Amino acid sequence: MLGTADIAVAGLGVMGANLALNLADRGHRVAAYNRTTSVTDEFMTGEAGDLGIIPAATIDEMVRLLERPRVVLVMVTAGKPVDAVIESLLGHLEEGDIIIDGGNSLYADTDRRQALVESRGLSYLGMGVSGGEEGARHGPSIMPGGSRAAWEQVEPMLKSIAARAPDGKPCCEWMGPGGAGHFVKMVHNGIEYGDMQVIAEAYDLMRRGMGMTAGEMSKVFARWDEGRLRSYLIEITSEILSTQVDGGPIVDLVLDAAGQKGTGKWTVVSSMDLGQPTTLVGEAVYARIVSSDPDARKRAAQIYDGPVGSMGEVGPDDVESALYASKIISYAQGFRLMRAASDEFGWDLDLGTIASIWRAGCIIRAVFLEDITAAFQRDPGLPDMIEDDFFAEALKEAGTSWREVVAGAARAGLPVPAYSSALSYFDGMRSERLPANLIQAQRDFFGAHTFERVDRPRGDFFHHDWSS
Repeated sequence: MLGTADIAVAGLGVMGANLALNLADRGHRVAAYNRTTSVTDEFMTGEAGDLGIIPAATIDEMVRLLERPRVVLVMVTAGKPVDAVIESLLGHLEEGDIIIDGGNSLYADTDRRQALVESRGLSYLGMGVSGGEEGARHGPSIMPGGSRAAWEQVEPMLKSIAARAPDGKPCCEWMGPGGAGHFVKMVHNGIEYGDMQVIAEAYDLMRRGMGMTAGEMSKVFARWDEGRLRSYLIEITSEILSTQVDGGPIVDLVLDAAGQKGTGKWTVVSSMDLGQPTTLVGEAVYARIVSSDPDARKRAAQIYDGPVGSMGEVGPDDVESALYASKIISYAQGFRLMRAASDEFGWDLDLGTIASIWRAGCIIRAVFLEDITAAFQRDPGLPDMIEDDFFAEALKEAGTSWREVVAGAARAGLPVPAYSSALSYFDGMRSERLPANLIQAQRDFFGAHTFERVDRPRGDFFHHDWSS
């Protein structure tokens, strides 16, 4: 059995197992390993055995099954488990072999691991994979970064298992050196948090603000899925709302406490480090935190019987406009963050390519990404999506409804943190002058932090003796 596999998958959780099956489907010879051998045994009793996947009981056996250069795809939980697997592999692999981390690792960890692995003569890729169980099995969006030479060796294999966009192109391209791939995947997940929040706010406005039933809302989302909001998340929202159990909508039985695994938080922390405003993702993260303590919310609801009522004249079409405008802002902020990271770390990210590989396979796949791809094709150096003519016109058209929705929600006592933060960002970006002049004056007053002046060149700083 020596040298009979093209690639090994180490870690047979949901994503690892389905990627292994996907690879085998595409004609690649796969070795499969899991630290818990019973997991491997169970995996082999299913499709894996029929597809010729070769089980390995130990890392040593797994490595011996591989042809040179050996390629190992690590699919374990981010953090210390990844380091542990890498440490084990370093004792068995040889110069020229390739380690790929396909989990949701923090990009800074990927930088560190690549340096370690390459110091031993091996190559390393940090690879974002999006699409969940279905995507991993039948075609995900894949975002590899790290060693360019390693990418060129595995490119045909990875592109063979990736989703295909409507134009037939595989949703897989090398993002850049170091942690670029995992950074792009992190931002993807942050945008995913935002997408889910703006959809949830639409649901809440129609449910509590307009008194619509789950069935009625399902039809609205189905209609939206035929237009500019057509996407995987809108599609499954319609399906969720139409699903019944025990004679009623199953969505009404789901506890309103949303979980999270950390990539949204990483996106917000990274945006602060890089000085970029990802306000909508931040609100989406905090909304999940607020939701996570339903007992506290129940106690507060018993104290405050404030307005929770009608949205007045605001209807579903207005909500669609607010959702679409907020979605534009969320993606604009995400792409700004990626551009800033690219400049800071020298990654040379191609934002148009990133948008294009998100068009299929991944959780945020949507017709909307065709428009973003086109925007960056028109202007690869576009600093902010809201400056593109297509999106500028869309935001102008949505403006009245967007404001009516935010105002109506406030009057009705319904929280719309994503819509309102997106609107505030938009209003801030279109304001030629903001009240930050007062803040800077305050900073100079109490801390002598100095300030620039509108009548002098940028970079000249002044201090005023406020006590005189």
